Amino acid sequence: MKNFSDNILKWYSLHKRSFPWRETKNAYLIWLSEIILQQTKTEQGLPYFQKFINTYPTIYDLAKASEQDVLKLWQGLGYYSRARNLHHTAKFIAYNLNGKFPDNYKDLMQLKGVGDYTASAIASICFNQKEAVLDGNVFRVLARYFGIETDIASGNGKKEFKNLAQELLPDTDFAAYNQAVMDFGATQCTPKKTNCTSCILQNSCFAYLNNKVSILPIKKKKNSVKKRYFNYIIFLDKQNNTLVYQRKNKDIWQNLFEFHLIEDSKPLKTAQILQSLKTTKHVKNILGFSKFNDKPIIHKLSHQHIHTTFWIAQVKILPKNSIPFIAIKDYPVSTLTHNFVESFINS
Repeated sequence: MKNFSDNILKWYSLHKRSFPWRETKNAYLIWLSEIILQQTKTEQGLPYFQKFINTYPTIYDLAKASEQDVLKLWQGLGYYSRARNLHHTAKFIAYNLNGKFPDNYKDLMQLKGVGDYTASAIASICFNQKEAVLDGNVFRVLARYFGIETDIASGNGKKEFKNLAQELLPDTDFAAYNQAVMDFGATQCTPKKTNCTSCILQNSCFAYLNNKVSILPIKKKKNSVKKRYFNYIIFLDKQNNTLVYQRKNKDIWQNLFEFHLIEDSKPLKTAQILQSLKTTKHVKNILGFSKFNDKPIIHKLSHQHIHTTFWIAQVKILPKNSIPFIAIKDYPVSTLTHNFVESFINS
């Protein structure tokens, strides 16, 4: 056990990556970085971290912001519940905890949007608590090195790996070790094209010695992909005004804005779209109706594939709540909608 931890720290001393959140013990900045980096690669998350700390230097600044502004700044990162939870927790800490983060794992776990990994990271990095982090990188390193074939998605697997991760913690400097093992998984013991020949652990790695690098870790649980068919109707009057709506249901892109949506479990034909629009009260005297994209755009999320067609509906008049089309750029929208807006403006 100690040999593993010592080698990981030795490797880290030579290959440590430099990030702004590694130059501080400020719990707000560590928390912010950890939330952004959930489900996000470091290279993609870094510019967002910089934007957030420039816009909201303190947790009070973030707490005072509107959710719409937070979602707009988050736009493009996906998994928007992270942004909503980020804002909720910022307000809770600012107004209920006098701006101070809990200094232990148990209380950190009570914060909205904070799970085992994030609580362990904050507790160890900011408050020197002996808590081991366990993310995808750590699962992979431990499974390969120790030859663990338990399904990492199972309840028993998570407990087994968590217990092992906790045992592997050194006596001191928990923050450095946690960051070391994550970095090792991210850059050395990678999912594919692993460079085992230059690995400091190769002589004692179970997977390398037993030719099992490509099959470990084991994750048996597979989520089926759901197909959804979206038809976005972009109403445009002669002044190039349009209509947008905020998604309120507990679904993907909650609280983001979008155009008028007709969703179905299957592709719809033009006549079916027009028939559906007859029940829309504000639509009168459609002058023209056409597809913007001939083939559906397939937007892939983790467990859903959104097959989308954008329709342009030219109308005589729109209600007073219409906005200039260009103004949609100021609203938080999904990447799917953002890409359409850019394409439409440049077409």
